[in-house]
Amino acid sequence: MEYQYHRFNNGIRLVHKYTDSNIAHCGLLINTGSRDELPFEIGIAHFIEHCIFKGTLKRKSHHIINRIDSVGGELNAYTTKEETAVYASFLTEYYPRTIELLADIVFNSTFPEKEIEKEKDVVIEEINSYKDNPAELIFDEFEQQIYKNHPLGNLILGSPKDIKKYHSSHLISFIKRIYNTDEMVICSVGKIEMKSIIKLCEKHFAIFEPNIRTQNRQKFQEYIPGIHTKNKKTFQSHCLIGNVAYTLGDERKTGLSFLSNIIGGPAMNSRLNIALREKNGLSYNVESNYTPYSDTGLFCIYFGTDNSTYEKALETVYKELDKLKNTQLSSNQLHSFKKQYTGQLALSFESNLNEMLSIGKSYMVYNKVDTINEVCIKINNLTSSQLIEIANEIFNSKQLSILNYKSK
Repeated sequence: MEYQYHRFNNGIRLVHKYTDSNIAHCGLLINTGSRDELPFEIGIAHFIEHCIFKGTLKRKSHHIINRIDSVGGELNAYTTKEETAVYASFLTEYYPRTIELLADIVFNSTFPEKEIEKEKDVVIEEINSYKDNPAELIFDEFEQQIYKNHPLGNLILGSPKDIKKYHSSHLISFIKRIYNTDEMVICSVGKIEMKSIIKLCEKHFAIFEPNIRTQNRQKFQEYIPGIHTKNKKTFQSHCLIGNVAYTLGDERKTGLSFLSNIIGGPAMNSRLNIALREKNGLSYNVESNYTPYSDTGLFCIYFGTDNSTYEKALETVYKELDKLKNTQLSSNQLHSFKKQYTGQLALSFESNLNEMLSIGKSYMVYNKVDTINEVCIKINNLTSSQLIEIANEIFNSKQLSILNYKSK
């Protein structure tokens, strides 16, 4: 069996894949993100992700950093709207110290006030760096527009004002409430037998008392399409156009991911890259993205262009969307796009780090992991009629929202 699973008595789950590589990857994924913050906690989930490296009951911050770095490994973390991840890459022989360290920083962090105060400046600089990059900032502000008055619209980083008010007690309170053991997954890809990693996790993770989630997330239900323009001191106009989309549990998720790859995926032959960049020289950066959440989703297209060519670029985007809405893909086109997409997925799974994080999220959300072959079967089963139905629903011009940064 490619993936092996285990559940500990406190609710924490484990998914592992054995590989022959001497480089291992292991992490803890927590089904907690910025959307789980209360109104007075904006930005705290991401701030905690920074501060868990600042000291535990038995380690100071420099001991945490050196524990993995001193043996050539890498320790990292990230926060999204719905999840927090802490993970490491290391030589296989260092599995024991890595698992012990992950458990220590997640469950035993003390959040020393002196360290928290220093880290506030770091996070505020991170916030300022986003403000300096309109191509990144526009994604956050677009989600604020789409998910107005809902936790999904909150900025993951929060604001400097938010960050400045937090103290150790705020961070500890958030962790106690929403770092629930039944919403945690240990994920691993490495050269270690399942029985050995279970033993390590029993020693370091299974010792903690169950903390079962009882609260439900506030569902998003009231989407109102809108068009907004903001004047910015930029050289380009930046544009996002999109619509709410399918949830993580919706079977049509695969079809929309497939269409997003056709319209603006990473390949140079994506339809928008050809139409905007190659044929007309209207844009340097163009891409489409689809992000599914537990109760909603977001599909969007981004492009940057000169003020004078903005209308033409936007018209070109609409034309390409209309093609997918009105013209079924031929059997040859469908076959070709399927080969491309499955090939891209296979390449992404060539990275054991990517696979480790991917299987962790899958197990956290679905309580199982599809193999790459099972994913490819779902893609190959897509039909042109299914895709055109999805395109007409998600690319419906009456349901599309736009955010444009117009250069002054």
